[in-house]
Amino acid sequence: MDAETIQRSLEDGGLRCTPQRYAVMAFLMEHAEHPTAAEIFEAVNRLDPRSSRATIYNNLRDLVEAGLVREVAVEGRAARFDAKAVRHHHFICDRCGNVEDMEWYDVPKPDADSLGKRVFREYELIFRGLCARCAPRRASRHA
Repeated sequence: MDAETIQRSLEDGGLRCTPQRYAVMAFLMEHAEHPTAAEIFEAVNRLDPRSSRATIYNNLRDLVEAGLVREVAVEGRAARFDAKAVRHHHFICDRCGNVEDMEWYDVPKPDADSLGKRVFREYELIFRGLCARCAPRRASRHA
């Protein structure tokens, strides 16, 4: 992804394009493996040692609030971050915590009666189980 695209996406999200924010967004767009905040900090800090842990975490929060980055909660583990612009679901491995993208498919929206007074802004499905690497290990342990 080029610099102009990243800058435009930040501005479209209502955010100023600071060097640190740009570095976080660029890293996320180049690394689709759903890094943790600590991994993002380490990578960005190697490029720009002036970037503090608090700055990176605050920028991640701002990017999530602006809708440019998704935070993927992984039970019992550090949250992971995703800047993939195309709508998609996630699969989370129970054993290794790996997060994988899954193709998007629409889920029927709830009718007005079942929503009550709730108003939701978005939704996604999270599938949980064993990834392709961990599933064979489980099968061989039970043999």
